[in-house]
Amino acid sequence: MTTMIDCDSCLVRGLACHDCVVTVLLGPPPELLIADDERRALDALAEGGLVPPLRLVTPVDTPHAESA
Repeated sequence: MTTMIDCDSCLVRGLACHDCVVTVLLGPPPELLIADDERRALDALAEGGLVPPLRLVTPVDTPHAESA
């Protein structure tokens, strides 16, 4: 499985880019695919304090609440 990182659709783009591992390592790409093992490696580096964590926040589809 891979993780698609699309900085253009990130909900915190601009607010959290300065402290995101993608921006620190690669600059803000429009889209990036990271395999699960690569994601785990980035998570391990972040947990060790060597790089900032991935700050990607994606929109979630939620059912619309009916108004009363």
